[in-house]
Order: sequence, then structure tokens, then C-alpha cells
Amino acid sequence: MTRPLVRLNPPDLWDATQNHHSQGTLVEGGRLAFFSGQIAARKGVDRAPSSLREQTALVCRNLRACLDSVGATPADIVSLRAYIVDWAPEKAEEVFPPLVAFLGEAMPAMTGIGVSALFSPDLKIEIEIVARAAV
Repeated sequence: MTRPLVRLNPPDLWDATQNHHSQGTLVEGGRLAFFSGQIAARKGVDRAPSSLREQTALVCRNLRACLDSVGATPADIVSLRAYIVDWAPEKAEEVFPPLVAFLGEAMPAMTGIGVSALFSPDLKIEIEIVARAAV
């Protein structure tokens, strides 16, 4: 990409970088790709993994495939929205390690939303992204 994404962390807001994200992202020019919520689903496999950590890792693998399809990397993610069933602070220990490993140094604008259920009762997390596309 020739134009970097500008991560926004206004000084009057709390420091989001401690939680591995930014308060906002400024995108200059280019095309954006909007990806539907990715779940812990794989071709040829009937059931999602049982743990939230394993589901998050699989969701991140699916997000990587989404990014690859438009020539993007995690650094090109503008916004990330995670829906987590029955969210409680202790679940962060399961969600953040695979998510941070996927994001690397990228710190997109991020929102976490606790929900009572997702599409299927065995699903525990769903993540949607908006990313700058290279193709």
C-alpha cells in the first residue's frame, strides 16, 4: 500500500493501545472490503471446536483467507467487530492470545460485543472486519 492507514487515538480518550487497538482509523483513498462475520467453520467439518480459544484461532484463520482474497494483511484492517457469547472479562484470556497473534503489530479500531447467542448454538465467537483492499 502506498498510503498508510492513520491510527487515531485522540488525547482526550482513554489509551486504547494498551488493549491492542486504536480508537479509530483514517483511510485515505483506495478501496475497502467489508467482510461478514467469520465463525469457527471449516469445509468438510460439521462442528466447531469446543473451546473459545480454538474457535477464535479458527475465526482468525478464516479472516486471513478473507484478507488474502483482496491482497491485504492484518495491517490493512480498518475496523474489527467481535461478537462473543456470554462475554465476561475472564474470557479475554481465551480470545486475546489468538487474536493478537493474528493482528501482529496492527491496531485497528476494535469493538467487542457480548451477545446471548450466534447463528448456531455451538458457536462462541464471530468477527467481522473492514479492510483496505489491494486488488
